[in-house]
Amino acid sequence: MKQKKVLGIILLGAMLGLTACGSSTTTNGGAATTASSTAKVDAAAAGLPNIGVAIYKFDDTFMSGVRGAIADAANGKAKVDIVDSQNSQPTQNDKVDLFITKKVNALAINPVDNTAASVLIDKAKAASLPIVFFNREPSADDLKKYDKAYYVGAKGSESGTMQGQILADYWKAHPEADKNKDGKIQYVMLTGEPGHPDAVARTKFSIDAITAAGIQVDKLAEDTAMWDRVKGQEKMAAFLAANGDKIEAVLANNDDMALGAIEALKAAGYFKDNKFMPVVSVDATAAGQQALTDGTLLGTVLNDAKNQGKATLNLAAVLAQGTALSKESVGYDITDGKYIWVPYKKILKENIADAK
Repeated sequence: MKQKKVLGIILLGAMLGLTACGSSTTTNGGAATTASSTAKVDAAAAGLPNIGVAIYKFDDTFMSGVRGAIADAANGKAKVDIVDSQNSQPTQNDKVDLFITKKVNALAINPVDNTAASVLIDKAKAASLPIVFFNREPSADDLKKYDKAYYVGAKGSESGTMQGQILADYWKAHPEADKNKDGKIQYVMLTGEPGHPDAVARTKFSIDAITAAGIQVDKLAEDTAMWDRVKGQEKMAAFLAANGDKIEAVLANNDDMALGAIEALKAAGYFKDNKFMPVVSVDATAAGQQALTDGTLLGTVLNDAKNQGKATLNLAAVLAQGTALSKESVGYDITDGKYIWVPYKKILKENIADAK
């Protein structure tokens, strides 16, 4: 009888042990859900603020870098919900409404259309939420509408000026670049989306810097490739079909369009047999850095994704917690009480380590 009781106890213990093991051993999906729930509890317990972040579109190369920097900077500072606006302003507006419904503590918005900032500011103001715009600058008048509206980014004019200086320096050092020996640069320009402040500034100030260096220019062609590599290749192929070897330089508002242009130039026989075309762009993405190393991209301008993301997160977190704004609390200088400016830097093959 005693043996039966002992055996029954052992069997019962084994069954309980199996049950316990079953509750802790889950599928990967279940484990991820449990970890996520735990993280949310930990964040809440730590008193970390919730920040709603909307990116204009996830498949933009540069903004992918900014998005990653925001996520990295949030570690230990905030819980972030980062969403894809899919290059649609109505979609982004809906995402912001959802953030407000979820009662986030601050908003960080990379607007699809910077002219829509006014609507987003009105939404934030009605909910008494601080809002930090980044990378796409709203108008000064829009930011002035609300004392809790801010901007983090870089000055497009600065990047354009640096682009022009890179090309001007190359032109002066390489007289063979003047194919027709007329003393002028015959160039083509690939621009970002029409009306985008950075596209406008980079287009204008790159040429201003070249002429300020005492070099005359002739624009053979200019067209928008919407920041896109494939469109950049298509537009450059069209430029080559229309102008051929008359083209002496290519300026692009970002690396992706420049890389597309380089593919079209390769197809036309450039970058081999001593046939070179100076191509200058902006961003210094990983792909852009590789093109510098390969010798197909003459130069680019570092658009500092890491610090744009970090500054955006730091500012939003400080605002969400109601802490006084200062360089000490945010980690960056705040200009005119509204702006954090992240500087650009010229990147050539010889100083590529600065971009890395």
